[in-house]
Amino acid sequence: MTEADVRARLARRADRPLPGISVAWALGVAGFVLLAALLGLALGPVGLGTERVARELLSHVPGLGVESPLTATEDAILWELRAPRVALGLVVGALLASAGAAYQGVFRNPLADPYLLGAAAGAGLGATLVIAYDVGDPLGVDLRPVAAFAGAILGVAAAYGLGRSVGGGRSTATLILAGVTVAAFLTAVQTFLQQRNTETVQEVYAWILGQLETSGWSDVAIALPYAVVSTALLVWHRRLLDVLAVGDDEAASLGVAVARVRLVVVAAATLGTAAAVAFSGLIAFVGIIVPHAIRLLVGTSYRAVLPLSLGVGAGFLVLTDLICRTAIAPAELPIGVVTAFLGAPFFAVVLRTTRTVGP
Repeated sequence: MTEADVRARLARRADRPLPGISVAWALGVAGFVLLAALLGLALGPVGLGTERVARELLSHVPGLGVESPLTATEDAILWELRAPRVALGLVVGALLASAGAAYQGVFRNPLADPYLLGAAAGAGLGATLVIAYDVGDPLGVDLRPVAAFAGAILGVAAAYGLGRSVGGGRSTATLILAGVTVAAFLTAVQTFLQQRNTETVQEVYAWILGQLETSGWSDVAIALPYAVVSTALLVWHRRLLDVLAVGDDEAASLGVAVARVRLVVVAAATLGTAAAVAFSGLIAFVGIIVPHAIRLLVGTSYRAVLPLSLGVGAGFLVLTDLICRTAIAPAELPIGVVTAFLGAPFFAVVLRTTRTVGP
């Protein structure tokens, strides 16, 4: 394939919507995120009302002269309980959805998700070690997020190293198989630890099933820098993902450093996934549902898919968490159960249409 052929293929592939349509989609996604956040703040076991919450938010805008209608107790519920949870949901949802889109692009595999390269298994093992052996309890510090983050990074580093050692730098299939291998090994170690510490099994599974409970704004503040770095790198490389979609050799013929781009994208997506997993546990299928839904609506170009995945993923997870908080109130459903309930049928549809809907 000549360079002219590659450029022609890229031109056919890259969807180039009119500016008005791009603005419309951007405004639509922004509206969706704002609506999801407002509902997440207003609804729950204690209903605050969307209008009253909106007035409370406007009361903090200088110059408007809007007075807050909330009582002191309602104000505490809003700002100390719900707002940090909604904020964390926005961050985690954006990270998982954008990471899913990035993995699908860099591996040219529409079934890839953020846990493809052993991130979930590594995070699960790290959290299991802390829970099973009460690490950090004597110091009064919860080390689960730190251990989960370190485990996710270790899992992906091991998978990438294994893939590179057998030629995975030029084969996406090899990297995927390496990830499956590492994930299977880490899961086996985690299962062994659970059997050796049966008294902590329930706590481990509660973490594995996912949650968005926070200790306050401190969790959001810690997760936010990782989110900024991850999303900035992914959005910066979104055009190169379109180039990689035509094939490694064709991309290299256009001067793209394929191995370097793949390493940067995988590292950025893994950084975001690790941060999300560290604070929310294992929440599956967000990285599959959101990017595919966007592809069906706006096309396959990552110039649109990646930025829109950030917003839609953020709003989607906040609404999913709202279901978890209200479906069986005052009890809560694990958020991973709800995303799996929604995602499993969606995954089946994607699996059946893989030949017709590419990344």
